[in-house]
Amino acid sequence: MTVIRRLNCFDAPKIKKMISYLGNDDSEKFSKAITHEAFVLVHGLLPVKYKFLPESYILLENNEILGLITIAPTQGNPVKINITRLIFQQNLYDVGKRLVDFVIARLGAQGAVSFNVTVDQSHDELLNLFMQGCGFRQCSYENLWKLDNFIPQTTNKANFRYCQNSDAIQIAALYNNELNNLYKPSLERAKDEYKDPVFAGMTNCYKNRYVLEDPATRRIIAYLSITTSDNFNFIIDMSLNDAYNVPYDEIINFAIGEIARKKNNFCAFLKHRQYTKNADMLEKYLHERNLNCIQTLCVLVKDFYKPVKQTANNLQVFLFGENSLASN
Repeated sequence: MTVIRRLNCFDAPKIKKMISYLGNDDSEKFSKAITHEAFVLVHGLLPVKYKFLPESYILLENNEILGLITIAPTQGNPVKINITRLIFQQNLYDVGKRLVDFVIARLGAQGAVSFNVTVDQSHDELLNLFMQGCGFRQCSYENLWKLDNFIPQTTNKANFRYCQNSDAIQIAALYNNELNNLYKPSLERAKDEYKDPVFAGMTNCYKNRYVLEDPATRRIIAYLSITTSDNFNFIIDMSLNDAYNVPYDEIINFAIGEIARKKNNFCAFLKHRQYTKNADMLEKYLHERNLNCIQTLCVLVKDFYKPVKQTANNLQVFLFGENSLASN
């Protein structure tokens, strides 16, 4: 008999055994995250619009766990769901498909309107699972460039200040205006996604956010975020106003300086979103600085009410987005 249900605390030892082969810090971090989710049972009772923590579901057959999926609501927009983790026994892609279909049906019925996942472009079978099997569509790509031995060509630092909730409307407009029109329906963000979450201390991710203003008009012309989930790998992301020429060097110099104020040993990465108007300009700059692109992710989106196509059918683990940085 096959059952799909919410992960609970009694499943944690079995999950730990499944992923024990990962070894080193990866296994320990994974186990802690899974164990934490398994014990926060009350969160599963909340309506979708109030959810703020990840949730995991498992597929069991004859009491054996064959797969696990983790979803996380978007902070400030919980009806936009992110698939962040997928595990299934070796080559059992049908198990992965059934788990994806399950969370889409379950959360869609509760009010979720879209589902997002970023998949490494090298995982052809996994891309087929989401696109051919589960009806996701590919929007664009996100690249991570390692800022290894980055030396700025200028010593100037942009005069950023800490972001406030009152800046959210301007930042959302800045980000959305930066998108190519083709991708706006799928990738636009709401202003609440740029506000500090009420339960920020309970999330696994730590983020610092900054804005740069035009001194004359006090208009926000740049937004910068620095994110880490392990306090070692830091992701730098930025949105800029096309009408202002803010040098990339100054922004990156400021961001690295902020990280260095708190950490002596770290790795910094710059997120390059190919669905923005200035994507080609930023890529040219990164090549000119002899930086390396270490990961390319396909951005996949599915609206809940889109029909799902049916496909035919040792452990495989997929940590989506920047979760795989620890292995670089």
